[in-house]
Order: sequence, then structure tokens, then C-alpha cells
Amino acid sequence: MLGLAGDQLSGQAANAIRTDHFGSVWFTENSTVGVASVRAITSSVQRLATGGVRFFIAANQEGGEIQAMKGPGFSSIPAATQQGAIDPTTLAADAARWGRELRSAGINFNFAPVFDVVPPGGDGTNQPIGVLHREYGHDIPTVATHALAFVRGMSNAVVETSAKHFPGLGRVQGNTDYTGHVVDNATTTSDLGSFEQAVSGGVPFVMVALATYTQIDPIHLAALSPLVIGRVLRGRLGFKGVVISDDLGATVAVRDIPPGTRAIEFLEAGGDMIISKTLSPATSMYAAILSQMSASQSFSRVVDAAVLQILDAKRAAGLLACS
Repeated sequence: MLGLAGDQLSGQAANAIRTDHFGSVWFTENSTVGVASVRAITSSVQRLATGGVRFFIAANQEGGEIQAMKGPGFSSIPAATQQGAIDPTTLAADAARWGRELRSAGINFNFAPVFDVVPPGGDGTNQPIGVLHREYGHDIPTVATHALAFVRGMSNAVVETSAKHFPGLGRVQGNTDYTGHVVDNATTTSDLGSFEQAVSGGVPFVMVALATYTQIDPIHLAALSPLVIGRVLRGRLGFKGVVISDDLGATVAVRDIPPGTRAIEFLEAGGDMIISKTLSPATSMYAAILSQMSASQSFSRVVDAAVLQILDAKRAAGLLACS
């Protein structure tokens, strides 16, 4: 899933989509141009589709400080901390309305909601979630109930959602977008209740974090961890949908890892869809994946399985000609 630099379909991005067959894109900036202008961009993207396989087009539309799409036609969405005080039935109806606004702009994927749980009193030191008011509450039932209401509403508007950031960023301090070596020394496999409910509630995508969880896998970033993805998310929680990475292109958390290594390790760990904010690492990842597929039949099977997961999600979303 390639980021659209400046929220535009540049000639470079269009050429890369044609040659490297990137199958999905996302808006990386905060936009105020409104529905009609965004629709012109998403229509241009969808015109690049070949073989009857259209694009997932995503944005970060959580609400509050994390609302990428604004302007005419887009509602002002309250922060998750405020959404957590809304009756879940009402929240689902609100989310359906917000989802219809995204659909009217040609956006069919929302990088939301956050299932992370920030412990009581932890907001001020939790840079990625608490400081930005992205949590639905400070306990598992409140977070899970309201995040799933958000998922239901978006689904009713035919907008895909992703539960994030597995196995949780509620107990870290640094933001992996801007900070390297973010470590959670507390979270164990017994602390995943909100994500367990996300999986049982049928969320179609789960986004995996770029922090290290020493009580689960002290060696790998979560998104590159066979234990986190394979044993815990796929195994213990039984998730059958699409596993997507957090941004493997531009985040500081992966700066010291070559792009090709990031991609291969994510796929080998059990991931399916790679997100890259910027073009250069995306093309490097593409080349590395093809090279490794040529060298290893077992890795080639891993890639085939990931592709089929994504195609099945696109079928469910009505993005295949055969749908």
C-alpha cells in the first residue's frame, strides 16, 4: 500500500503502480480540500487498475487530531476519548455517516479504529495514543465495545477498517513514527483482551505495531515477529483476516533495517500487506521480494498466500471484477 506524496497521484507514483503493480494506496497528509477534490484523485487512482482488480484507497480517519480528511463534505469527527462516551449504537450510526463521507470521496479503507488500551493515568506519557486522545477508554470493555461500534458503522458504509496497533501501544512512551527502539516491558499475552474482542467481532484487518514487546518476543519488532503475528495473533487469537504493517517506509522505528529486509521479515513473520509512506523504500521492498521469491520456493509460497489473503479481502469489498 503506497503512500500518495502530498496527497496527489504523481507521475512517479503512477509509473510505479504500472511497473511494480502496487495494489493499494493511501493518503499520507492532512487534507482540507473536501470530498469533491479528493474524489478526483481517487478516481485517477482507480483508472490505473488492471486485470479487474481495483485498489484499496486508505486514510487515517479516526477523529480528533487524527482526522486526515477535512473540508467540504467531511464532518468534524470527535476524538476517540469523546467517542468512548457515546452510546455504542449511536456511535455505530455516526461512524456509518462518517464512512459514507469517505466512500463519497472514493476512500474505501480507514486506518482505524485504535484498540490500544492506555492504563489510567498514563495519557500524559503515552506519546502515540494518550497524548493524542486516540483511546476509547482506559479499560478493555470500554475500548472494545466502542471500537467495534466504529467498525460496524464503517462496515455498514462499505469501508474497511483495521484494528490497531497489535499487540498494543498503550503502555509505551515513544511514538514509533518519530522514535526508534520503542519498548514495552509490561504487555503479555494475557493483556490482549481488546484485540481478542476485535478478532471475535470480525474486524477484517489488524495492523501490527513497530515496538518491541519483551514479554512476548524480546528480539523482534512486533511487525517482524513470528511469535507476535504467527503464534499469538494467528494462533492464540485465531485471526483469519489480513495482517497489515504499520508504515515500513518512513518511520524512524525501522530506519536501521534495510527496506528489503523489512519486507521479507514481515512476510515471513506472517504478515500480508506492507504499508510504505514513501516510494523509494517501496520499490526496494518490491525488488527484494521478487528476488527472494526466485531464490526460495518456500518464500514464494508465503507471498502467494499473502496475495490470496488480500485478493479475498478485495473480493469481499467488491473490488474484483468477478465480485
